[in-house]
Amino acid sequence: MPGIGIPPLEKTIPPIVKRNYGKWIYHEVPRPGVLKHVAESGEECYTVRAGMPANGRVSTALARSICAVADKYAEGHLRITRRQSLELVGVPEAQIDAAIVDLNALGLPVGGVDHTLHNIVACTGWIHCQFAATGAAAISKALSDDLYDIFLKEDLPAKLKVAISGCVNNCGEGITADIGVIGIHRDLPRVDDEKVKKCEMALIISVCPTGAIRPKPPKSVQVDPNRCMHCVACVGQCEGMPIGDPVTDGVAIYVGGKSGNAGSGPNFAKLVIPYLPNTPPRWPETSAAVREIIEAWVAGAHKHERIIDWINRIGWEKFFEKLNIPMTYKQLDGYVLWPMSSRTGVRFHW
Repeated sequence: MPGIGIPPLEKTIPPIVKRNYGKWIYHEVPRPGVLKHVAESGEECYTVRAGMPANGRVSTALARSICAVADKYAEGHLRITRRQSLELVGVPEAQIDAAIVDLNALGLPVGGVDHTLHNIVACTGWIHCQFAATGAAAISKALSDDLYDIFLKEDLPAKLKVAISGCVNNCGEGITADIGVIGIHRDLPRVDDEKVKKCEMALIISVCPTGAIRPKPPKSVQVDPNRCMHCVACVGQCEGMPIGDPVTDGVAIYVGGKSGNAGSGPNFAKLVIPYLPNTPPRWPETSAAVREIIEAWVAGAHKHERIIDWINRIGWEKFFEKLNIPMTYKQLDGYVLWPMSSRTGVRFHW
């Protein structure tokens, strides 16, 4: 029905894309940050990709400036990718250099295509989420600055995707990135009996995946510390069960995720570093850990080998040795209530 829902697709795609819809035969990366798609007709479509501010957040002033650049070089057509990058689609080949200059002038670096660091994805984190254990967007900014030289080049063994999730809900997709930084709570939900009385008791108890929440007469709940895995499921159901502590909250580093079907297929990342402290504003321990993992991968990977493919070739044991990371029971998949899952995760010579 007209006027309901999102605009029709044909009204939002660039003319060059509309002319060749479904008729693309190949694409290549002629230079860092630039994609070239070739259609059956021989027509070439150039796309310029740039990194965006953390969490894809822009002011209205920057948004208008971006639109002005899109009007100037791409017939007013731009898109935001699922990795929160900016793309100008349909830029004439002769105007690519000028478009890059104008994007750089806005503080938007051009890069993040193919064998390089792609734009770092982050959820909102502390900005406005009650579940967050860390500042996901702030970590994204810190890592983007630290890895800026990688983003601008095309000299990695394969593509590299880094994602930041403020908590284990993984809205930032940290679990499916080559390297994921995930916020973790290490304390228990704090039960406020008076507020819990106003909540739906059955719902609070039923959402707990480990059965850690039990009724506490006359009308409250209690949390079993031996079962709680700090997953924040109950926190979203009742304001009387807040979680989070500035001293104990921090981040964990996951490695080996992959969301695409190409090559070895999709894969969930594995826990590698169980805990690093929250140290804003630059998170130096987290930045150092991420860079060390990248450097080890670059030094040992074959061409076109993503991080998980490299690890699968050398083995997780060798990976931990190369990074000099101590192995503990926390790296095993699952939790104490589901011990059989440990047999499906990180394997050593058992």
